[in-house]
Amino acid sequence: MNRGLSILDFIFKLLAIVGTLGSSIAMATTNETLPFVTRFVRFRAEYDDFPMFTYFVVANSIVCAYLVLSLPPSIFHILRSTAQGSRVLLIFSDTAMLVLLTAGASAAASIVYLAHKGNTKANWLSICQQFNSFCERISGSLIGSFGGVAMFIVLIPLSAVALSQR
Repeated sequence: MNRGLSILDFIFKLLAIVGTLGSSIAMATTNETLPFVTRFVRFRAEYDDFPMFTYFVVANSIVCAYLVLSLPPSIFHILRSTAQGSRVLLIFSDTAMLVLLTAGASAAASIVYLAHKGNTKANWLSICQQFNSFCERISGSLIGSFGGVAMFIVLIPLSAVALSQR
């Protein structure tokens, strides 16, 4: 039973790596320049124009690096399912990474919402009518990040169950 849980843990970590890495790359390479450029003014949108998107890229990158570094202990748990100390450490670390990833994804999601809808009370206009490609990419990058959040939500109880069945 523990070996099966350890294999599932490994698979979910691989899926979370794909989601967080894809989200980081998609967001970090997002920019768009509007086709009508005047002599003095050029309209351009880049991800690093928004601090929340920069935080999103950094948070996803940190979580992705953590997941890659946590693969060897996951393989160790498949081979030796009785290891407890490293499982406890991974549960706490996974929880911390879940918090970081959720914060980054939520911060970016709020700005993506404003980019799509605007806010009439604050007199903030929607920019997605002008920067359509930019908005599609930033919206798409949220999918992988929230997928990573979902993987962590499954991983943490899975690790706790594996730890309790010793």
